[in-house]
Amino acid sequence: MADAKWLQVSLTVDGELAEAVSEVLDRFTSGGVVVESNVKYNSAEDEGTPYGPVKVYGYLVIDEQVEENRRKLEEALWHLSAIRELPAPQYTEIADENWMNAWKDHYHPIPIGEKLLVLPAWVKQQDMSRVAVKIDPSMAFGTGTHPSTQLCLELIETYTRSDKAVIDVGCGSGILSIAALKLGASHALSVDIDAAAVKSTRENSQVNGVEDLIETGLGSIAEVKAGNFSIRHAPLVLANILAPVLIRLFDAGMADLVEPGGTIVVAGILAEQADGVRAAGESHGLHYVEQRQVGDWVALALQKP
Repeated sequence: MADAKWLQVSLTVDGELAEAVSEVLDRFTSGGVVVESNVKYNSAEDEGTPYGPVKVYGYLVIDEQVEENRRKLEEALWHLSAIRELPAPQYTEIADENWMNAWKDHYHPIPIGEKLLVLPAWVKQQDMSRVAVKIDPSMAFGTGTHPSTQLCLELIETYTRSDKAVIDVGCGSGILSIAALKLGASHALSVDIDAAAVKSTRENSQVNGVEDLIETGLGSIAEVKAGNFSIRHAPLVLANILAPVLIRLFDAGMADLVEPGGTIVVAGILAEQADGVRAAGESHGLHYVEQRQVGDWVALALQKP
């Protein structure tokens, strides 16, 4: 079916109808249903609250059954509209290769700092003067496109020590640990409380050829301090999360993971939250070294005496 095409079916509805419309589309379309909504952030810890109209869409295969499937779909939507008014579905023909690969067009190599290059996993490296960190953006946990990740990577370039270990708390895709290893770190301990993030880190470490140097597992500060892994502290500690979580991690003993003379890089911090995170680190014996900022986002480097 190399020349297959798809018929995109989409409806824009309010949030209350989105689930019912998704269920109807899922019955007749192939490859799952996509739901797009606007998101607002009500607080520093809010991971995103949907608001406003929602676009729901799926894809019908254009084959000898397409008209029959379209008729059944519209009949099901008509029954749903008897309960609550619905807009007419919109149809758009999509070429197979466009549907399968269009999202990849949004990702390009990103040079960061003096040495690093974040490279989508399927792109061939052209600039051989930089150290490439290959990431599969479909994993979504940390793709290098967010300012806080880029700030972290810049600071990792500055503070990674050759042949020394690094601990990454809340590792996500593993992008930070992998960058440190490719810049000369000897070993990385990458922990996360999300099993999907641990899996993503393992897969990305294999793509980058550093799987033998990276240790991954479920956990956070308590598990590292308890000795559940091969190391309990390192000269470089990384945590790119959210400011309120960073403050809680400092209270849980994150500063204990930093060796004397070592550095912790923390990010995921909005500019107005930076003083609070800095104060939390300093209250646990760390000294402020530097702050870097892009737009509203800030990363801090703090050092243990």
